[in-house]
Amino acid sequence: MNEGALANLRVLELGQLIAGPFCGQLMGDLGADVIKLEPPGTGDAMRDWGRGVPVWWSVIARNKKSATLDLRKPQGQGLLKQLVEKADILIENFRPGTMEKWGLDYAALAAINPGLIMVRVSGFGQTGPYSQRAGYGSIGEAMGGIRYLAGDPDRPPSRVGLSIGDSLAATFACVGALAAVHARHTTGRGQVVDSAIYEAVLAMMESTIPEFTEAGLIRERSGAILPKTAPSNVYPSSDGEMIVMGANQDSVFTRLCDAMGKPEYATDVRFADHLARGENQALLDDLIGQWSAQLNAEELLETLETHGVPAGRIFRAPEMLADPQFIARKSIVDVSHRQFKNLKMQNVVPRLSENPGAVRWAGPELGEHNDEVYGDLLGLSVAQRAELRAQGII
Repeated sequence: MNEGALANLRVLELGQLIAGPFCGQLMGDLGADVIKLEPPGTGDAMRDWGRGVPVWWSVIARNKKSATLDLRKPQGQGLLKQLVEKADILIENFRPGTMEKWGLDYAALAAINPGLIMVRVSGFGQTGPYSQRAGYGSIGEAMGGIRYLAGDPDRPPSRVGLSIGDSLAATFACVGALAAVHARHTTGRGQVVDSAIYEAVLAMMESTIPEFTEAGLIRERSGAILPKTAPSNVYPSSDGEMIVMGANQDSVFTRLCDAMGKPEYATDVRFADHLARGENQALLDDLIGQWSAQLNAEELLETLETHGVPAGRIFRAPEMLADPQFIARKSIVDVSHRQFKNLKMQNVVPRLSENPGAVRWAGPELGEHNDEVYGDLLGLSVAQRAELRAQGII
């Protein structure tokens, strides 16, 4: 099996839940040797998360090795420093100041390994008046702006049904870490990657800031549409299924008009260009909906595909598992699992042509790799490891 593009990088992952560990998942997916360090006895709280059965751990901790370590104890901190000597990247998502309290700040760790890259994911970043506050993903989503825009205009702000703020901060953290690895080839030095959840969300907010500063516009909740961008909405079919359709570009809209049997719409002054369609968005959506409701979902999709109009169903897990595109690209894979045998989960993204990543194994048992990490990597004897276990250090 190809080892993956990051196979020569060793990553130490501290912290728990999502914001830091998803960064580690991304690196592990692409081949990095990720050592997940968890509190002895309890482990990452993520081990117990999941609806129905606790399977989330199997995804977010895939491709990682689990070793236990109590960072609150001096001996545990000493062992971490030994591991830092052999690491390229350290990921942590504790509240800012925690690593400093333990004597594990970047200056102390860089003195041991000047090439170390320290990835720090937090609610508000490592600096500023809010840096010491507890910062969950939901707060970052609210302050970063996405919560205000989520939902229907006649209701209070909603949320995406996923931990999008945590995952965005982790993704940007991964990008920053790999940029720091690249910079290290030139400088020989590591650095700190500071990824704040609210800023990761803010980075996705398109032109909302200059829209306000230059035009006094505050973008509002718009539900299923993008204001002034039409047609781009969900439309009914005769069998009750809602189909997502996007035809706001002039050439695509012309093709949609042909599909509808209404080629004259393409030159109608109300719809002839992007600005006109935006001004008459509700009318246009109503006309398209009247047409789409005459066809069942399959007929509608076939007609749109024939005319080159982007469209698709709204998928849930059952539809994903049955869809030929997902199957052909192996977008969902079976992973061997001690409890569930072949556990299905999403595959690695993105795809690299020469050395792609892979889901090599599901989330490990707590401390499953203690002997490998402390024995093979650090060279501690069986007796030394037994003593550390007895003291609750590992």
